[in-house]
Amino acid sequence: MHDRRVPSIPDAVDAYLAHLRVEVGASKNTIGSYGRDLRRYVDHLEASGVTNLDAVASVHVESFAAALRQGGEDRPGLAASSVARAVVAVRSFHRFAVLDGTTPVNPAAAVKPPQQPKRLPHALSVGEVQALLDAPDRTTPVGLRDAALLEILYGTGARISEAVGLDVDDVSSQLDDPGLGLRLFGKGRKQRMVPLGSYARTAVGDYLVRGRPTFQALAKRPGPALFLNSRGGRLSRQSAWQIVQKAASTARIAGEPGPHALRHSFATHLLDGGADVRVVQELLGHASVTTTQLYTLVTSEHLREVFLTSHPRAR
Repeated sequence: MHDRRVPSIPDAVDAYLAHLRVEVGASKNTIGSYGRDLRRYVDHLEASGVTNLDAVASVHVESFAAALRQGGEDRPGLAASSVARAVVAVRSFHRFAVLDGTTPVNPAAAVKPPQQPKRLPHALSVGEVQALLDAPDRTTPVGLRDAALLEILYGTGARISEAVGLDVDDVSSQLDDPGLGLRLFGKGRKQRMVPLGSYARTAVGDYLVRGRPTFQALAKRPGPALFLNSRGGRLSRQSAWQIVQKAASTARIAGEPGPHALRHSFATHLLDGGADVRVVQELLGHASVTTTQLYTLVTSEHLREVFLTSHPRAR
């Protein structure tokens, strides 16, 4: 019976990355990210005097996570999300090594990624949203387009990718019949219908009549896209996001609202107005109500602030 040959830890990491690339078909970004995290892990093990895969214990994995959180003289500590990603990479590597027969024990099996703080979505106030929607110059084709885009984003809670994916045919029937919903294609091409309010209908109608033809005239090959760029092609997500940022800057909104600022505001303002969380879930296209319930935490914080500043015996 031959003794089992234990490869060096760097060789085992190379084998795992090759597995991700060839057998799993992982993306370059995923492989690059895992590779960076695992190289840090190898360096940490070597600094701890561990060069044999069989010699790795759970304490080494835990100390690696702690070292990432604490940082050092040459680099700051990493955020919990970055540490969690690195621990996931290490756990996956050791699991592969066991399944591949490289080592009999998985020292990372019991090591959990650090719990990440729950990030509450940031919503603009009603006044800030109004200022943002008023920012575009609606006397120009560009301003008409930008206003229509902003009204769609806030009026329907659409993701930016969903809004720029709209075609003229998707909205034309809704302009004639307010009772019809606007069909949006979310993640995984999952469809949902959302109401199109009067402000959004007016803005889109004005854009179709007095704005879009100007952009369409610049196109080499006219297409069906609702929102067009300066060359007559479909507006990209990046350009749409820049439109939101430009409007926020014009409206002098503090900070830089994220890509989902109007979507978050749509949900928060609905809940503030008494909408049922299940209804908001359907409007946002969330697969789970748990995701939508994050917005209830935002409104709870708002209620607490109002209580603390308004009630005579709150403090």
